[in-house]
Amino acid sequence: MLSAEQLDMEVMTPLMEEAGGEEEDVDRDEDSEHLPRGITFTQTLLHLLKGNIGTGLLGLPLAVKNAGIMLGPVSLVLMGVVCLHCMHILVNCSHQLSERLKRSPLGYSETVAVAMETSSSQCLRKGAHFGRHLVNFFLVLTQLGFCSVYFVFLAENIKQVMEGARLNSSVETVPLYSNSSEEDSLSAAGLDLRLYMVFLLPFIIVLTFIRDLRNMAVLSAIANICMAISLILIFTYILHDVADPRSLPYASTWRKFPFFFGTAIFAFEGIGVVLPLENQMSEPKRFPQALNIGMGVIIVLYVTLATLGYLCFRDDIKGSITLNLPHDSWSNQLVKVLYSFGVFVSFAVQFFVPAEILVPPVCERIRKSWRRAADFSLRAVLVCLTCVTAVMIPRLDLVISLVGAVSSSALALVFPPLVELMAFPSQPPPPLLLLKDLSIATLGFIGFLAGTYVTMEEIIYSDDQGQTHLRDHGNWTTPTTSRP
Repeated sequence: MLSAEQLDMEVMTPLMEEAGGEEEDVDRDEDSEHLPRGITFTQTLLHLLKGNIGTGLLGLPLAVKNAGIMLGPVSLVLMGVVCLHCMHILVNCSHQLSERLKRSPLGYSETVAVAMETSSSQCLRKGAHFGRHLVNFFLVLTQLGFCSVYFVFLAENIKQVMEGARLNSSVETVPLYSNSSEEDSLSAAGLDLRLYMVFLLPFIIVLTFIRDLRNMAVLSAIANICMAISLILIFTYILHDVADPRSLPYASTWRKFPFFFGTAIFAFEGIGVVLPLENQMSEPKRFPQALNIGMGVIIVLYVTLATLGYLCFRDDIKGSITLNLPHDSWSNQLVKVLYSFGVFVSFAVQFFVPAEILVPPVCERIRKSWRRAADFSLRAVLVCLTCVTAVMIPRLDLVISLVGAVSSSALALVFPPLVELMAFPSQPPPPLLLLKDLSIATLGFIGFLAGTYVTMEEIIYSDDQGQTHLRDHGNWTTPTTSRP
């Protein structure tokens, strides 16, 4: 059986290879013969779960707060169903196009490009090359966005662990965040969050110098176990204090709902690994079943943690539920350490796609003796870019919402239905299919516009006029200070 990180290599390689275009088709077919194939049904299911469970899951309780205790879980289920439907659309279109043209299995950007090439519209046929690059752009943007989220997540949790350990070692134990004044005093006493990001930077740069993911097989397996243990401990804690749902708002204001959309679509954005997994499966015909089971489990997990997390911490819920866990328990500190280790290792996996798309074309233009140095330098620059983004937006909830709204919405909701319309054998497509696909694409586009607008507004105003001003205007997402 293949190791976890060998499977990660299989999943990520097709995404990277898509950037090469048609001129690399022969080389790709030859190289694919040397890759281990035959992922079992169980392995496929586990990788679907792994591809969708990360930092986005921990931000969902805040997403439910931004939607309301009734509207939030219902919307989360509906969004999960729509995302699952879009994944099936992408898989079906890839199969139809590859069979129609007698080609090898297609990746995401290849599916979009081939759909445009075979379209009856001359304008779409001319733009097929642009369509390929557009999808690759959003894949790179999404993966680098994940890396920026990881920087903020790691800094937030490590900061709490360090400062919590210092407080616990003092004579008088101070419970974490029992009220807002204690939170302010804790933040004032410790180092600035941005400094923690800078301290993490050299370690993450060294991590990304590992160019073959198979060398991280042991670390990846340990990271998966750590994250699973953390989730069990989180559920154990939040089940001890569940509030009455009737005491919480059933639906939030319309200005907060775009934050819910950005966070939720960020959490559900595993569509990039769907085709690579299906293409590597030993029984591709069983992939729809694996997809339904995997996404069903994910939807149940998301809704359960999001709802219980909000019911437990209520209006004090933060950008990651781990940040709400108090310092006065070793198990709570362990949750933050274990999940942070898992996220740290996952950084290399998420970074693999943008690095392998952006770095090789640059290195090819440099003398052979300088290519290794150039490779490492460009990787370091890309990591620094994600760090700078995190430093500029040191709010976990905002950076998650921004990445989800800007890039994840396009990959998960906009492109798949449009591909189905272009790839439909008979043109024009049936009216019901046209209405369904345009509705999904419109939903994704509106979510992109609204989510990006309110998140950028929050970032700008929180810097210029402070958090209390924003909360008075009804679009504050994380409570900090009580209103005077």
